[in-house]
Amino acid sequence: MATTIQAVPPALSARRRWTVLAVCCLSMFLVGLDTTIVNVGLPAIGRGLHAGTRSLEWTVDAYTLVLASLLITSGAMADRFGRRRVFRLGLSVFALASLLCAIAPSVEVLVAARAVQGIGASMLSPVALAIVVNAMPDPRERAQAIGVWAAVFGLSMAVGPVMGGALVAAFGWRSVFWINAPVIVIALVLSSVFVPESRAQRPQRLDLPGQLLLTAVIGISVAVLIEGPHIGWTSSGALCAYGFTAAAAAGFVRVESRRSDPLMDPRLFRTPAFRSAFLGAVAVFVALNLTLLLNTLYLQHTRGWTPLAAGTATLPMAVGAVFCAPLSGRMTGRGGPRLPLLLAGGFMTAGGLCLVRLDADTGVPLLLLAYLLIGTGFGFANAPITNTAVSGLPPARAAVAGAITSTARQFGAAIGIAVAGGLVAGADPAGLARASRPGWVLVTACGLFLFLVARSARRPAAIGG
Repeated sequence: MATTIQAVPPALSARRRWTVLAVCCLSMFLVGLDTTIVNVGLPAIGRGLHAGTRSLEWTVDAYTLVLASLLITSGAMADRFGRRRVFRLGLSVFALASLLCAIAPSVEVLVAARAVQGIGASMLSPVALAIVVNAMPDPRERAQAIGVWAAVFGLSMAVGPVMGGALVAAFGWRSVFWINAPVIVIALVLSSVFVPESRAQRPQRLDLPGQLLLTAVIGISVAVLIEGPHIGWTSSGALCAYGFTAAAAAGFVRVESRRSDPLMDPRLFRTPAFRSAFLGAVAVFVALNLTLLLNTLYLQHTRGWTPLAAGTATLPMAVGAVFCAPLSGRMTGRGGPRLPLLLAGGFMTAGGLCLVRLDADTGVPLLLLAYLLIGTGFGFANAPITNTAVSGLPPARAAVAGAITSTARQFGAAIGIAVAGGLVAGADPAGLARASRPGWVLVTACGLFLFLVARSARRPAAIGG
């Protein structure tokens, strides 16, 4: 049975709607920023806390794993308990965890604090997208708004390395966590003034078995990618992990298929457009996070660049993402998702191909061109993927719809980090470039996959009220 929602009032003015969007974008900037700002500081963190590559991978993936695992449940909690309430709770948890990260005395404490950050971030992303969807009843305006939202999210992820490099150079690695404080204060104030409270009249019931099984699938699959190079891909521990992942995935599908109000309805994936959007989101974020981590390790370890220089090298990526995301939103609103997805696939494929023969002396112009192409592809991809996925569910499930897409993104991010770390684990600075080449092949493959996503894409139907 379809449910209805006490959404943003229909009489809300255009100015107020776009103000609400701005507040939501601020929270998304925070979530995206913390996904990537730490990357450029990893070598400094390793030196400061005497941590190896494997621990540094967990410093990044502890955040993305928890975030990916809890997004859908947080979206359901927002529908039940109120979006603004959950949003503000998420900001508070995020602030506390950022403080713990900033004062962490060991890498173990840092990893644990990053996991708590993921809990807070999971309460921000789905709520923000749900508010955007419900504030923009017109399909064309909604597509444009999602384009802006995607641009801010892309900006946060792309400029994270630049900001992180500047902060590490000036104040040390702990400053990348202190920087969250002013953003959180601003978001808390603006949300109390501009974001209206809303909740579903018939909210989704919390699905504890589904949540536990989903967490197991995501956590074990990424953990084995991180630990595989160290324990051996055919070791007894790895084989057990494969079996547990398969069993948890099968159990998740079985449990969710039998629930009247599932955490993630498996029937959604029978729709080619939704299934392609989900897989496309995974592919895009695998490519983005592979690029960011491999860039950080290559430029700092192999080329001897400073954190600031390595972060600044990603500026072309940020420019491409920020310029193309709003354009992609307008294109999606006017003509559907196919053309921007084709452009995304073309640019990302070209960027990956630029670096498949990477070596220690690759020219800087080629590096910058590759980052620009990958950032442009990322900018074109987000809006059509998000709009297609969100349009597959009614407004009453907007928070859950946004959470499913965000789960795909963060799962892709975690896989990208794990694969990048696995490729270069144990490589010396001289051999790191060659060791990273399969990663650039994977970036190219992700770009090619977007052509398949474009084939399944169609102009999404309007979300009914």
